[in-house]
Amino acid sequence: MKRSMAKGMGGALVLGACMGAVSAPALAQSNVTLYGQVDAWVGAAKNPGGDRAWTQGGGGMSTSYWGMKGNEDLGGGLKAVFVLEDFFRPQNGQYGRFQGDSMFSRNAYVGLQSDTAGTVTIGRLTTSYFVSTILFNPFVDSYTFSPMVFHTFIGQAGQGVVGDSGWSNAVMYTTPNFKGLTGAVSYAFGNKAGETGQNKWSASALYFNGPFAATVAYQQVKFDSVPDDMAGITGFRSQQALQLGATYDLQVVKFFGQYQYIRNNITGGGVSENGGQLGVSVPLGNGKVLASYAYTKSSGASNVNRKTWALGYDYNLSKRTDIYAAYMNDKVSTMSGGDTFGGGVRMKF
Repeated sequence: MKRSMAKGMGGALVLGACMGAVSAPALAQSNVTLYGQVDAWVGAAKNPGGDRAWTQGGGGMSTSYWGMKGNEDLGGGLKAVFVLEDFFRPQNGQYGRFQGDSMFSRNAYVGLQSDTAGTVTIGRLTTSYFVSTILFNPFVDSYTFSPMVFHTFIGQAGQGVVGDSGWSNAVMYTTPNFKGLTGAVSYAFGNKAGETGQNKWSASALYFNGPFAATVAYQQVKFDSVPDDMAGITGFRSQQALQLGATYDLQVVKFFGQYQYIRNNITGGGVSENGGQLGVSVPLGNGKVLASYAYTKSSGASNVNRKTWALGYDYNLSKRTDIYAAYMNDKVSTMSGGDTFGGGVRMKF
């Protein structure tokens, strides 16, 4: 019996060694990376029409998140890729950007990447429209101080681009880079039987060549009846959004410009929004001075305008750590003015 067991164990060891020898090359061709950033700030915020609140918050200059990504070389220039990214709030240690946000709401996808044919990804994906918005304004993705982020995703008075900065149930194709030019198309399913009209689709292009960069992004979000993304807004049928952007870097100053048109189709009367953003970033010492102004005017069933400007300084303590201070002034025509000011620390890892 002991001999039989020893023989079985020996066979298992040999089999394990053979499996290890076979799997070793595959493991050597794959990798996983852990990364992210933590951003916390202290200051005060007063929304238009609201009261001032002193706060210690998260995401002053960028929303905090952590993520894992990896790829496996499949040969012939083809790779399998995956990304899992979770927003979190450093002020209280909770996951998500807000209560009720899903865990991997920043990105959660798997896909195939080819050097010559492009990349296809499936899952929850950051939208191309969001990428165009943040790359072409000096305050990037700040939901605390960026005028363009406010005008795009918060809108005139709590109503901006619908569908969030990431789409669930989505498929995206991204072209290879052709002399600085890339394109992307994406589609998000309604995932409900008999409600094929609940969908989202977008198309975009990005161009980077030396000091000049440009973008065009378009997206449509459509609903059958009651929109899951806009619970509580009766009669909201669909939205089309178009954005153009450009930057030019003279080294001593970088210029930013954006134009945006949003059409909201609502039963009983639609609303259109026209506006844009102008901004600059100026190197100063070991950091940059940031300035931005955004203006949006609505027409149709609503006649409101919003004017927002911001000024800040972002100082690099190292390649991974920076400190910042900023002030934003915000005015919606039908409300009393608001502003936000404060400073914070951001560390990337």
